[in-house]
Amino acid sequence: MSSSYKLFGIFAIHSPESCPLNNNKSKEIFKEIHNKLQSNSSKYGVQGINGFYMSVLEHEWIILVQANSAHDIEQLCIESGISSYNTIKIVPLTDYQEVLNRINQNQ
Repeated sequence: MSSSYKLFGIFAIHSPESCPLNNNKSKEIFKEIHNKLQSNSSKYGVQGINGFYMSVLEHEWIILVQANSAHDIEQLCIESGISSYNTIKIVPLTDYQEVLNRINQNQ
């Protein structure tokens, strides 16, 4: 990962009623989300999508991305349709080894 890019987690939660398995409008949006993420990533400073995981029964998604800023990710979530039926939380993530190195430097 380039040092200018940081790792972020996108946590998206929707209700059972708006779930793509239960809602036709959400289903149509869902079918296009991955393609829209891929095609718009560079426009919003997202270098890569490291993973896209779902917990179906909890109606929660976890997407790992390398990006410049949370603001850019916010715009990508809007354009890709993720935010149209999910509540989004964007969280900066730090590798375990990096945190351990910081701890060791402060001793």
